[in-house]
This record gives sequence, structure tokens and C-alpha cells, in this order.
Amino acid sequence: MSTGHSNTGQAEFAVELLDVHKQFGKTQIIRGAQLQVRPGERVAIIGPNGAGKSTLFNLISGRFGPSSGQIKLNGARIDGLKPFEINRLGLSRSFQVSNLFTRLSVFENIRCAVLWSMGYQYAFWKFLSRLNDANDRAEQVLRMLHLERRRDHLAMNLTYAEQRALEIGLTIAGGSDVILLDEPTAGMSKSETTRFIQLIREVTVGKTLLTVEHDMGVVFGLADKIAVLVYGEVIAFDLPEAVRANPQVQEAYLGSVLADAQAAEAGH
Repeated sequence: MSTGHSNTGQAEFAVELLDVHKQFGKTQIIRGAQLQVRPGERVAIIGPNGAGKSTLFNLISGRFGPSSGQIKLNGARIDGLKPFEINRLGLSRSFQVSNLFTRLSVFENIRCAVLWSMGYQYAFWKFLSRLNDANDRAEQVLRMLHLERRRDHLAMNLTYAEQRALEIGLTIAGGSDVILLDEPTAGMSKSETTRFIQLIREVTVGKTLLTVEHDMGVVFGLADKIAVLVYGEVIAFDLPEAVRANPQVQEAYLGSVLADAQAAEAGH
């Protein structure tokens, strides 16, 4: 895991995709994707179902290798690297489905994420309680997540929203510069979503954030920029207001989504 690398000051882009293609057999999913995300930007990736958003995340995080093209993290090529190698270079991601140690406490979950990032590998002779730097970092992350009162509860006993918060805690615990969140508010109520947007903003201060999200309220409430993916291509990448007004985006995707959102708002 990352140890809090800070090469972001040396590279113009934190994440860069250059003519990236991905196909499975004869099926082409990503078709020449181009994207340049500057350090510290919060970017939402949106698009219709089947546009390739999850595949794009899997390419950036190393679960898949691109068929062609280049992917760079803080200026260094990462296409072809394994996920753990990319993670150690300063990128962490969460998944749509929570991936927690359900029978460990909230604190123990966070400490597990912290240990590897601080260079503590498996050693049966070390007492975890004596690793003061790792314990202090875990407590710090716990406070950032506002989960102090749930510190000693098993992860399996948390509410759904709390589990998602803990999932984000595991993602940021290693100190990575670049955070990928895959539909972080999926399944949450409106009030939970509102609180969660604020939490994400707080815990990603100073970091580069890429998120896949279907909820337009989340997108416009969280993102500095929006990338619109349609049929495996980034057809727009701009400020939210510019994307909202883009005729090509409205025709391909956003018009119907915004109309549905506005109709739902009007119904309340």
C-alpha cells in the first residue's frame, strides 16, 4: 500500500489515459479513451449502463491490462502493473460491494489497512498493541470517518451506511494520493447520501478523486469536473455546468437523466 507518496507536485497529471483500448475477445469495451486528471481534482465518471465505466476503473487500478494505449499515475506508466504494485505507487480503490473483515472490529479493520502501508509485514512475534504509530494512524482515520463510537463494534454489526464509510476508511488509510470510489452512495437513503457526500469531501481533501456514480445529485454535489463515457469513449470532460449544457452529452445521456431527476424533485 502507499506510504503517502507525494510525487503529485512533480507531475502535471495525477491520472492520465492516452488512447486506451480494451477488448474482450472481439467485443470492444473501451475505444480510445483519453483523460487527464490534475492532482487534487475530484472527477465523476458518468455514462449509460454498458458504457464501460467499471472496465475503465479496472484498467486504472490494474485488475485488467489495456489492449493498447498508456495509463499513467503521477507521470509514471502503470499499464501492465499488478494491482498491489499500483497501490504501492499511491492509488487505492473501493468497490461497489463492501469488502470488509466482518468479524473484526471497526478499529481492527482500519489497522489492517494501515499496517501494510507503514511497512509492517506479517510477523507473529510482534504485538499489535505496541505498534504505536500504526495504532495512532488508525485512530486518526477513525476520527475522520466519525466512527469513534463504533470503534469496538464488529464490522458485520454496522449499518449499511457505516459499512460504506468504513470501506472508504480502508481505501484512504494507506495515505494514497489517488482515490477511486465505485458508486460509493449506492443503496443509501437521501439523507444518508447527503451526509456521505460531506464525508467524502472531508476525507479526500488534498487528494485526487475519481468516482463512478449514477446519482446526479452526488455527481453535481461532489465533482469539480465530470467525464462522460459513452460506448467506451470519453465524449466530454469539463466543469459540471459545461457538461450539463453540452448538446452532445444531453443527446447521448444527460438530458433524459436530468429530466428524470427534475421530475422527481418536482414530485417532492
